[in-house]
Amino acid sequence: MTLRVGIQLHPQATTVDEMRRAWRAADEMGADSIWTWDHFYPLYGDPDAAHFEGWTLLSAMAVDTSRARIGLLVTGNSYRNPELLADMARTVDHLSGGRAYLGVGAGWFERDYDEYGYEFGTAPDRLRQLGRDLPRMTSRIAKLNPPPMGDLPILIGGSGEKVTLRLVAEHAQAWNTFGPPEHFAQKSAVLDDWCARLGRDPSTIERTVGVGADDVHDVERYLDAGADHVIVMTGAPFDLAPLASLIEQRDRING
Repeated sequence: MTLRVGIQLHPQATTVDEMRRAWRAADEMGADSIWTWDHFYPLYGDPDAAHFEGWTLLSAMAVDTSRARIGLLVTGNSYRNPELLADMARTVDHLSGGRAYLGVGAGWFERDYDEYGYEFGTAPDRLRQLGRDLPRMTSRIAKLNPPPMGDLPILIGGSGEKVTLRLVAEHAQAWNTFGPPEHFAQKSAVLDDWCARLGRDPSTIERTVGVGADDVHDVERYLDAGADHVIVMTGAPFDLAPLASLIEQRDRING
C-alpha cells in the first residue's frame, strides 16, 4: 500500500492571503493533497469570525499549486444543483491541470442552511437527496465538453453505516471519515461489507481519514486500520509542522 498525506486548511478566522501562503507552502513541501471545507460560518471558536466560501477558494488553490491534488472535505450537497456542481468541479479540474476531487456529503451544519435560505429538513431527507443527486453528477460529468482533464474522483464524506457507506460503495471512488484508528477501522469494515453486498471491489475506493494535529504521530496506526490517505486538519495560524511529520513518515514508509 502506498501512503498519501495531505492537509485541510480551515477558511475561518483567517485571510485569503494567509490561506494562499499556506497552500503554496504545503504544495512546495510535497503534500499529496490540499483541502478546505464547504461551510459559510466558522465551525468552532468565534462564531462571527471571518470566513470564506470553499469553491471560490478552491479555484484559487487550483492555479496557485502545481503538485498536490485538491478538493473540499466536503461539499454540502444541498447547497448547489448537482449538474452545476459537476460543472464547477470539472472547471476547477481544468484550472488545476487534472488534480481535482469532487468531494461531497449530505450536509449537517444547520446555521449554513438557516442563514442562507436552504431547507435543513432531517438527516434522512438530506441523505435521500444525496442518493438522488449522485447519479445526476456522474451523468453530467460524462456529458460535459470538454470532459475533465483528470479522473475527477467522487469522494463521499461521512460514516453512517446504513446509508452513507452504501452510497460510497455504489457511487464513489474515494471516501473520507475521521479518526481515531479504531473508529476508522470499524467504518472501513462496514464499507467492505457494503462492497461485498453490491459486488464492488473494495480496493477501488480510496480511503482517506481526517486527523487532528495532535494525532499525526505513528501514522502506521491508520494504515493498519485500512486508510491509505491521511489528512491533517488545521486552522489559522496555519502550522505546517504536522504536515511535515506526515510527509517524513510517508517517505520513510513508501521507501
